[in-house]
Amino acid sequence: MNVALLVLPDFLLILIGWLLYHRFGFDRQFFSGLEKLIYYILFPALLFQSILRSPISLETASDLFLATLSVIGVGVLLSGLAKFALKPKAIDLASTMQCGYRFNTFIGLSLAPALVGVSGQAKMALVLGLAIPVVNFIAVYNLASQQGKRVGLALLRNPLLVSTVLGLICNFAGFTLPETIDTLFARLGAAAIALGVLCIGPNLNWQGINQKAALVLWMVLIKLMLLPLAAWLIAIAFGLGTPGVQVMVLFAALPCATASYLLTVRMGGNAQLVSVLVTVSTLLSAVTIPLWMSWVSP
Repeated sequence: MNVALLVLPDFLLILIGWLLYHRFGFDRQFFSGLEKLIYYILFPALLFQSILRSPISLETASDLFLATLSVIGVGVLLSGLAKFALKPKAIDLASTMQCGYRFNTFIGLSLAPALVGVSGQAKMALVLGLAIPVVNFIAVYNLASQQGKRVGLALLRNPLLVSTVLGLICNFAGFTLPETIDTLFARLGAAAIALGVLCIGPNLNWQGINQKAALVLWMVLIKLMLLPLAAWLIAIAFGLGTPGVQVMVLFAALPCATASYLLTVRMGGNAQLVSVLVTVSTLLSAVTIPLWMSWVSP
């Protein structure tokens, strides 16, 4: 599969969003309302359904679960080191740290069948289902704590985190959605994917980024180069075998999640900086993912 063609629709959606705002008169109020709809309704429905559909079983996937947590932990650690190396503003660091360990779920699920096979696709769904609640918790916690908000209350009220926790509970309980509701959630999720990427366009502004280029470079380097390397080593250490190694490396090499931008907007972070990181990491992943997968393929 051509990875460049896979990420191209995201760039076209970003371009459409930019044109709507800068050339066709769709104002900030319009996009603000759209972001609110995505954050409170569309993305929670998407997350809940995605986790509910993932075949999560901690008893049969303990090594994969521990490896996933290890990869996320390395991403958080490396991203956090920017505090000492670059000394950015606290809010800039809290906003961009998530770009070092969060991942584009949809690109991962789209690539998995072609790059890691049918068995690898099932493993990828499991890894993503395990990772979503963890990265959401960390991202919300960092943004809330850096802004002096009551962290516990912010976590309890965050729709992305609440939907992931509910999805996990229902998954472990063996709950399935009625067909009509499942179809409804699927359509809401499809809208979340397209509109979430579209909303990046109006906020894609490169002015002032020069002063923060080192921070952008730091997070992109971690997400696309250092984290896949760490995932390769971790997968080998856990003895996951070739399919498991491929899945973990692909998971780690995915570009930053669109949800990172939406979360940053709604929690008052530096959305401009995150929009640049999402765009740059998505673009470069068309080059880095094929390189990593050729490295780990037998």
